[in-house]
Amino acid sequence: MSDTENIKDNQGEDRARRNLLVPDVERWDVAGGESMVELHGVYKSFGPEKVLQGLNLTIEPGKITVIIGASGSGKSVLIKHMNGLLKPDKGTVKLFGKDVSKLSGPRLDALRKRVGTMFQNYALFDSMSVEENVAFPLIENQALPREEAISRAGEILAELGLGHAVKQYPATLSGGMKKRVSLARAIVSNPELVLFDEPTTGLDPVMMEFVDKMIEDITDKYELTSVLISHDMATIFRIADRVAVLSGGEIIAYGGPEKIKESEDERIAALVGESTKTDVQARSPTGDDADPQQEADDTVVMEGVRKLFRDEAVLDGIDFRAPKKQLTTLIGGSGEGKSVMMKHLLGLFQPDEGEVRVFGRSLAGMNEKELRQMRTEIGMLFQHSALFDSMSVRDNVQFPLIERRICSAKEARARADALLEKLHLMDIAEASPVEISSGQSKRVSLARALITEPRLLIFDEPTTGQDPIMSRYVEKMIMQVQEEFDVTTIVISHNMALAFRTADNIAMLKGGKIIAYGAPAEISQMEDERVHNFVYAADVAAKRREHEE
Repeated sequence: MSDTENIKDNQGEDRARRNLLVPDVERWDVAGGESMVELHGVYKSFGPEKVLQGLNLTIEPGKITVIIGASGSGKSVLIKHMNGLLKPDKGTVKLFGKDVSKLSGPRLDALRKRVGTMFQNYALFDSMSVEENVAFPLIENQALPREEAISRAGEILAELGLGHAVKQYPATLSGGMKKRVSLARAIVSNPELVLFDEPTTGLDPVMMEFVDKMIEDITDKYELTSVLISHDMATIFRIADRVAVLSGGEIIAYGGPEKIKESEDERIAALVGESTKTDVQARSPTGDDADPQQEADDTVVMEGVRKLFRDEAVLDGIDFRAPKKQLTTLIGGSGEGKSVMMKHLLGLFQPDEGEVRVFGRSLAGMNEKELRQMRTEIGMLFQHSALFDSMSVRDNVQFPLIERRICSAKEARARADALLEKLHLMDIAEASPVEISSGQSKRVSLARALITEPRLLIFDEPTTGQDPIMSRYVEKMIMQVQEEFDVTTIVISHNMALAFRTADNIAMLKGGKIIAYGAPAEISQMEDERVHNFVYAADVAAKRREHEE
């Protein structure tokens, strides 16, 4: 019995079939063949920007449909039309047979209660615990008594491997854990249609496969219709019944995964052809690489570092190093403590035990002024962009130069524009971050990390949320920076192909310890089952599924 089969057993046949938010509404007959969602000739613009241009799409009932397309192509806008959050400027959107443009107030709300949505940015309430966030739709709509709603939330969270975190708050969770909490909330009410906006973004390979299997199971067992936006080709070709390709505001291809994979359309081939996220090929070491055993050449050293939160050891004796002028990739499961490690080397956290040295100096011996000076030599690309909404893209990029008074305003602008041009962002230089796509935000954040030409660069999941084409572009940019500047780079990543194609060294974090460290070729050949199953999660999952079939 799979993990998710337990959900149905725990909740009972009636509850598994009944939408808890609108229990008196008869569920859509999936077997009847009539589509829950239909879009015909849909146009949508935001000011002068034309996002959807005559889009046509029908979602087949009871199927998993995955929508793919380049960053900024309008996938999230399309999803928001499907759940009635947006209405078209022109054209028709039908949800459960009703034209959403002709509905408002309670009638539209009733339809939307039949749809579960998992947003890309989590949309969790910081003031609520994990179980309260998941139970919120049930409590807010008085669908169940509070105690029963909390109990149901706890059961679903346990299925997603978060039973230990039900009392925690979102601020204490990793990005991957937040993703699973958001997923739990999307399905807690037994919706008939579930919309997933990048459900596996930010998850490690093992958890990606777990969530994929979860989506498959709930779609089948609860007779759901599921629609996913995804950039991860492993997910697409693992679980999709139908794939829709969005480009230029239109659906340019629709069909089974194999049909899409074999398409000769250059736009589609570019997306599918760049999908190498699970193609693990170890990078060959170059003759110029420094000897990683020479500790004197290490830009970052962590020795015996322990860190406890609520008496729990998040880091439990960490030994880690990042050799000078090399690229070291840190891999590990969601919530294993990778971000906590990075906060230690930035001096934002102090270890309970052990020592952290950066640029040859122990952080324990630095005062706050010295720590601030040390941080000016570190460039950081955060997982969630961390841009200032009140500033233009150009101002965001040049901000470190202006704030630290590194150069004149004129030179700062020139340097910012040069980077924006290099990253193909000049056309949005005057835009606000709220007006650009998540993929564009990632590239703006990358430009800001590079602007000061730092000695150490830290990239926190640099390709998360990017389409395959842009992921390879960002990857090439990282390699270009590595080759052209005297810089040490640390990359935190769940993208195994990225890690093994680009890294000089790979470190794997598990259980608060570094359980593997070495060159990519060395890591790829390790017999340690924990390492092998993580690195080759897609292959392990495929073999298991073949065996099950």
